[in-house]
Amino acid sequence: MNKKYLNFRTDMADERVDTYKKVHNLSDIDGVEVVSKNDGDVVVTTVNVLNENGAKALSKQIGKYVTMQINDLNIIDEAGKEQIAKQVSEEVKEMIGRDEKSSILVVGLGNMYVTPDALGPKVVQNIDITRHILNFAKELVEPNTRAVSAISPGVLGTTGIETSEIVTSVVSKTTPDMIIVIDSLASQSVHRVGNTIQLSNTGITPGAGVRNKREGINKETMGIPVISIGVPTVVDMATITNSAIDKMIENAKSEFDEFNSSGISSNTMLKALETFEDDTRYDMIANVLDTENYIVTPKEVDELIDTMSDIISSGINLAM
Repeated sequence: MNKKYLNFRTDMADERVDTYKKVHNLSDIDGVEVVSKNDGDVVVTTVNVLNENGAKALSKQIGKYVTMQINDLNIIDEAGKEQIAKQVSEEVKEMIGRDEKSSILVVGLGNMYVTPDALGPKVVQNIDITRHILNFAKELVEPNTRAVSAISPGVLGTTGIETSEIVTSVVSKTTPDMIIVIDSLASQSVHRVGNTIQLSNTGITPGAGVRNKREGINKETMGIPVISIGVPTVVDMATITNSAIDKMIENAKSEFDEFNSSGISSNTMLKALETFEDDTRYDMIANVLDTENYIVTPKEVDELIDTMSDIISSGINLAM
């Protein structure tokens, strides 16, 4: 397979690891460390991008990426959701550090009126805000209360202003010590939509997963550390179709004994199937669909967004 396929179609670091290994037939990637563990109803995978080799391989910045995949989210009860929120809070604490005096700006990216993109604004609605109380009525809060503020800047199409410009202006005026940014992400697997959380200490590039890449919100652009939290809510149509064909080819390869009995050699069939390399196949599918911008989201996305926004906001509040 050629390297054109490494135009990743996912925001998820662990999916990029799997794709890179598959394309290059590797068991490990130079500059990338991956650790997975089961933690109750959650599978936690940590991807550490250690150097420029790893960053180049995954097209991700050097840093830490934690993926929490929740098993059977639809049937988890309130106690289970609270437990997951605690797990999120521990990951957030690990990334922001234990200094309770550091002030935090929470930024909810996305469009409130487009359900798959509404995660960020919904999380912000439930964040415990304290900055104004500390500024105007400090006696009402406990000592060492962290200053927390939050904004939901909207999207370029409705504000006419780049999100990064809005956030930069707010940071300049309010001078927080750190930013936590929440956004909807894209995955390359329908099975991960709505039930996976990715946390990172490298910031975020809004719209990257749906080919609407904007200026990044990260330490380089903001001047302060940026923690990102995201949930995959969409998969593009060409990726779904490509994955289906990929499984079809794998099944065909596993049944070559039947072809041998009909006089067609397995080598002939393998060569025929291998002509449909992943990058070529994706381009063909995109051309058939006449665009690369069909974005698919599950029919129960409203419920998924509500559940995930509750879990993430609770996790952030606990971490604060």
